[in-house]
Amino acid sequence: MTDTAPLPVLKVASYNMRKGIGTDRRRNPERIIEVLREIDADIVALQEADRRFGAREGVIPLHLLDEHTDWKPVAVGKRAASMGWHGNALLVRKSAQVVGCHALHLPALEPRGAVSADIAIGGALIRVVGMHLDLSGLWRRKQAAAILAHVGGTRPRCPTVMMGDLNEWTAAAGCLRDFGRDFRFAATGPSFHARRPVGRLDRIMVSSDLAIEDCGVHLSATARRASDHLPIWARIAAA
Repeated sequence: MTDTAPLPVLKVASYNMRKGIGTDRRRNPERIIEVLREIDADIVALQEADRRFGAREGVIPLHLLDEHTDWKPVAVGKRAASMGWHGNALLVRKSAQVVGCHALHLPALEPRGAVSADIAIGGALIRVVGMHLDLSGLWRRKQAAAILAHVGGTRPRCPTVMMGDLNEWTAAAGCLRDFGRDFRFAATGPSFHARRPVGRLDRIMVSSDLAIEDCGVHLSATARRASDHLPIWARIAAA
């Protein structure tokens, strides 16, 4: 890796997979993998990727991920059986190098977290943050402040993409306004509820040194069944 290598065009995606439970109320991790393969992103931020209680094991068996996809999970899990941290997980191409990663504690009434990783792809470095914010607007803003403080204080500085379920219904208000001071939003469109999407709860945000070439919501028949959220995606490049 060299710090002068240009960032290749990358496809990123964010998906609240609802612990693999679809709109038919069936838990089906193979269906989640099918949706991810349809999107075929280079980097994926997952929310609700782990079960909530007990050992909080990952919903997608690692052998399925290894045998049937081109992704590997970033090792941010604090528990042996978990794929992520408080349900937040990151997947990257097997060819990518994970330079470093962090599990972020977020202020909240109930357990919440975010995950961050520095990924080397094609000789260039990109920082990725995945998150699932609180239902409370007050706590969302506190969580946004904690995430922005982490990103702003992490070295080296590099292009950054942040993705996740922000749980913010109001446009250009609350945590969206906080994130929007330094990051631009991909105009992906509504992703919730999967059967009739009206809410833009899921967001992709990029730093000023990144350009958004294309973006959208993944609207396949499988995606409409696999979770109550639809995945969102963006194609990004160096600005």
